[in-house]
Amino acid sequence: MAALQVPTRIPANLAPNGGLRQAPNGLALKSSFFSPSIHLLLPPPSFSRAAPATAPKISMRVTSKQAYICRDCGYIYNDKTPFEKLPDKYFCPVCGAPKRRFRAYEPKVTKDANSTDVRKARKEQLKRDEAVGNILPIAIGVGVVALAALYFYVNNTS
Repeated sequence: MAALQVPTRIPANLAPNGGLRQAPNGLALKSSFFSPSIHLLLPPPSFSRAAPATAPKISMRVTSKQAYICRDCGYIYNDKTPFEKLPDKYFCPVCGAPKRRFRAYEPKVTKDANSTDVRKARKEQLKRDEAVGNILPIAIGVGVVALAALYFYVNNTS
């Protein structure tokens, strides 16, 4: 009597993924066109990408990449301790301004960023920027009044 032999290797055209690579997750991407009985012939999925028992620990100290500038004197804080971690009683070492007078500073910081000449030039630039910021609401108000006057002038002259 002939013994029933189960094939150990399934031809590529019978494989559920059409001969392509095995899906990384055995439960993912199963086709509904194959009956559950075909899966009895398939070998169980092997997970060869198992994580090692002890994964290496990688830890690095993150230095503060964000610089902060004092609005009063132009001093740039760019130390290793992040600005947010400084106590609330922190003050500017140059002018003594409190921590709330600092704001984020985007441009690249050079080594001589806190030298006297560079800091004075930066302070003048800050004053100009804040002057534009103070004039802007006034200019918007004048523009709205001018548009309202023009609207009433055009509608009353017929």
